[in-house]
Amino acid sequence: MLKLIDSGARSHLPFSPAFIAGDLMFVSGQASVDRDTGAIIPGTFEEEMRRSIENLRAILKAGGLSLDHVVNVKAYLANEADGELYNRIYPEYFSDPRPSRSTIVGVLGTKLKFELDCVAYVGATRQQAQRV
Repeated sequence: MLKLIDSGARSHLPFSPAFIAGDLMFVSGQASVDRDTGAIIPGTFEEEMRRSIENLRAILKAGGLSLDHVVNVKAYLANEADGELYNRIYPEYFSDPRPSRSTIVGVLGTKLKFELDCVAYVGATRQQAQRV
C-alpha cells in the first residue's frame, strides 16, 4: 500500500512531504521554513536545526508516527564548524536507541544552515526494537 502524507505544510518546490510505502515512511528534506508559506526562516544554526526537526515532527504526526519511529536520518550541514552543536542538540530529539545516521557537510549553499530527511518504521518504535 502507498499513502501520500499531507501534513498541511506548503512548499513552492516540486516534491511531496512524505509517503508511506508498506511499513516505511519516507520523509523529504525538512529545513527551517514556514509551514504555511514554505518561505525560508533564517536564523542561527540551532534555531534552524530545531525548526527543521519540528517540521519533521509535524509530518510524522500527520502520518500517525513520532520521532521514536525514525530509523534512519540523513542530515545536511552547511558548515562543518556546526558539527559539535549538531551532536549536542540531536540527542534531545532522538533518544536511545538512536536512528542510524549519515551527516553530509558543505552541500547546502548559502540559504540554509541545516536540513534533514528520514525513514521511519510504521510497525514499532526504536525502543521496541529487538537487539541482535
